[in-house]
Amino acid sequence: MSQSQAQHISSRDNPLLKELRRLAQDNTAYRKSGAAGRVWVEGDHLARAALLRGWRPALVVLAESAWPRWGGEFGDASRTGAERTVLLSDPLFAGISALESIAPESGLGLVFDLPAETAIQPELPTVILDRVQDAGNVGSILRSTAAFGCKQVLALKGTAALWSPKVLRSGMGAHFGLHLVEGLAVDDLTALQVPLLVTSSHEGELLHRARLPWPCAWVLGHEGQGVGEPLMARAALKLRVAQPGGEESLNVAAAAAICLHASALSSPELS
Repeated sequence: MSQSQAQHISSRDNPLLKELRRLAQDNTAYRKSGAAGRVWVEGDHLARAALLRGWRPALVVLAESAWPRWGGEFGDASRTGAERTVLLSDPLFAGISALESIAPESGLGLVFDLPAETAIQPELPTVILDRVQDAGNVGSILRSTAAFGCKQVLALKGTAALWSPKVLRSGMGAHFGLHLVEGLAVDDLTALQVPLLVTSSHEGELLHRARLPWPCAWVLGHEGQGVGEPLMARAALKLRVAQPGGEESLNVAAAAAICLHASALSSPELS
């Protein structure tokens, strides 16, 4: 596609531009943008991560100054599968962007339709987020989830929106290789057919001494309150991480990485 074939938008009042701004800046706008939802993915790294996982954008958005850099690749629908390509002036793109204007990857955004399938997969190795509220923590946990072989993340009500711009950026592309379901109640988890392993800072068996099942579902709780009692009561195992340095507790994302790594050692891929 040549630059002249892209749809040019020059008005700040354009309805599509307003939708893009909402998707890029409103943490829950994706839930209000159609039956399954649409999500804004910005920057070269996230765009490539999605395409490599087989995701195909509904829309490619480029700043005018970014066309020489990415027009030949991302502006080509035969490569991306995009339904259309939109070109914005640099000021209009900056008005929706969450990246620094000097960032090497600035000037590129993709819009994806989210999968319509949101049912819990009963037998997948899973991470359950129980009201984890910090977007950086949630994104980091998604990265560890993907890195250590879990395939599904189930987020209970009260957890940060999984597809919000901040969680997407901190997830660094992990979203596109995971089955994500959010807005769940505790009772919804009865669909799972794998044992629940609950993390705690003060009770349970020490992680490094435990015999961990695979597949399983790791439950990670609220940054201050930890895992709620309803999930504690359902736990097949309660586990804690040894802290010889004497700190009271670990950051939930750090604890998740430690637990998921230990769990991965029990998986068939590493046995």
